[in-house]
Amino acid sequence: MTTHLVDKEIRYTGEQLRCHWAYTTFGIEGDSIVAFVGASDVRGDALVDLEDARRGETIVARKMLHFIAEHFEVDLQRAILRQRLLVAILAEALSRRGAKGLVRDGDDLYYTSRKLTVSVATVSPLSSLIHLGVNVEAEGAPVPAVGLEELGIDARELAQEVMQSYKAEMLSIENARTKVRPIG
Repeated sequence: MTTHLVDKEIRYTGEQLRCHWAYTTFGIEGDSIVAFVGASDVRGDALVDLEDARRGETIVARKMLHFIAEHFEVDLQRAILRQRLLVAILAEALSRRGAKGLVRDGDDLYYTSRKLTVSVATVSPLSSLIHLGVNVEAEGAPVPAVGLEELGIDARELAQEVMQSYKAEMLSIENARTKVRPIG
């Protein structure tokens, strides 16, 4: 699995949540997790969550830390499990940085009842994909929100730690599969 932290800001529109985005944009082949900072503006047909789309919701933020993970297998349940693992890894990293009292509800994190993240997992014909967005600045969010700036946490340092931890978990899971014998 390859990790990549993008140097420049990228506006997340939902277009990035597609098969081979890391390859066509950065030349990264195979399973990957890419992080970048930038605004978020996801509306209408770009919304992957059908419930959000049906309610006419949008994902709008002035500045977020975004993670896009891609695994070359098409298994939505496994993608959702990986998404929840990624959110748990993020929660652990934030806790180590002093953000105590985080609450995970499914694939979202909350701090003092304010929303810190947005996330979705989906599949394409060739891969499974995860987007995890973490508010950097909470101002302008459509719901009560908190951001990394308010928590005194550097987004780029956090991104590196989360990506490395996620990569290590994926390798550990792969290794665990090879060390057991079948029963029965």
